[in-house]
Amino acid sequence: MRKTKIVCTIGPKTAACEQLKQLAEGGMNVARLNMSHGTLEWHRDVIAGIKRINKKFGLAIAILLDTKGAEVRTGDLKQDLPLKIGDLLTLTIRHRAELEPYSVEVSHDGFVREVAVGDIVLIDGGMIRLKVLEITRTDVRCEVLDEGMLTSRRHLNVRGKSADLPAITEKDWIDIEFAIAERVDFIALSFVRQAAAITGLIGYLKEKQAPISVLAKIESAESIPHLDEIIAASHGIMIARGDLGAELPYEEVPLLQDEIVRKCRAAGKPVVVATHMLESMIVNPTPTRAEVTDITHAVQQGADAIMLSGETATGQHPLKALGVMDVVARRIERHLAQDTTVRVKASSQSKEEISRSAAILGNNLGVAGTLVITRRGLMAALLSKCRPVAPIFAFTNTTHVRRRLGLYWGVHPLLVDLSNDPEVSIQRATEKLLRRKIIAPGDRIVVLSDILAGGKFVETIQVRII
Repeated sequence: MRKTKIVCTIGPKTAACEQLKQLAEGGMNVARLNMSHGTLEWHRDVIAGIKRINKKFGLAIAILLDTKGAEVRTGDLKQDLPLKIGDLLTLTIRHRAELEPYSVEVSHDGFVREVAVGDIVLIDGGMIRLKVLEITRTDVRCEVLDEGMLTSRRHLNVRGKSADLPAITEKDWIDIEFAIAERVDFIALSFVRQAAAITGLIGYLKEKQAPISVLAKIESAESIPHLDEIIAASHGIMIARGDLGAELPYEEVPLLQDEIVRKCRAAGKPVVVATHMLESMIVNPTPTRAEVTDITHAVQQGADAIMLSGETATGQHPLKALGVMDVVARRIERHLAQDTTVRVKASSQSKEEISRSAAILGNNLGVAGTLVITRRGLMAALLSKCRPVAPIFAFTNTTHVRRRLGLYWGVHPLLVDLSNDPEVSIQRATEKLLRRKIIAPGDRIVVLSDILAGGKFVETIQVRII
């Protein structure tokens, strides 16, 4: 069983029920809806398709809604504009129907105040670079540093700076209300710069009694000094390396990825490594060896999940890209399984220390898996933090908890009718694993569950022979 989870972005290539089913069969754990594209009606149809597949095949594909966020883009062009090195291009906030040649509208009125002479402006994450030469009240005059074709509505970043934009836009709130109505499992909040945006959204969801987990997307330079507070406030993190690498020097991105994954693992928060993992497979049927190494690095770091974006949304080979990610992750995990050291520090919190002890016991005994009885998912999440060698079989009686656990490293969530008698729940869970031939008679497993002792529930770690 693969421990590293895979998030697939759903787009025109994969929105039909048959394609969704194929992605699920190929190993997709979480379906991502990118709210930068598509109508609410289109996304509603995709959600309905995923729910039908989950119900029909007994699956637990989680749904992640990724907000568009506030961003700076160029305006519409009547025709594509070819740019050569040394050309002069004006970025303007003059909202006019007609602009002079080599002038392009910018969506953010504060753009002229936030840039400085000498700044490097990146179009589409650096596909074309511009150097700021002169700034007026309405215009930013730039020199073109790279040859390329400028098309409409291109994303703009300023190297080393974050635009002064609202944390959650009006469109984002519409999409958040949509997420609540459609009962999605995760919201990924774009361009998070400080923890306040996360705490505000989580508070709003609680008021609405919406059991949705919130992931903070780390993709702006301004978020880096506030990483610890953002991780603490959120339910998880997505490392959006595209925009992050546009606002910061690209050689810093691997180091930041290391730091963020390490901090999330220490905090027990799921972390998703995203963007450009198999970018070449949008067109090509096989990956570059550098892309394979990128996947390997994320798996070696212990990231909870790795993500496909355009590869599965609009790419020519979505199932092949998923297959590559799956086979590479499995191979690297087999190699990593030789190291049975549990590197989580001892804790004074009983649940954390019980989970750590269960992981150590399971690794030392070479068990077939750890069976966890969990109503809210907490014990399964704590055990996932310890990264045990054997799979974690998390049994819950709640469908949304089951789906949410699908993002956590090593957790294989299953439904079972939980009894007030913990032993009955354990027996039901064990029988389900046997019926599915996940375990076999004679296997040794660790069981993490309450038991009744002296009329009280007591947390226990048990070793059982099936």
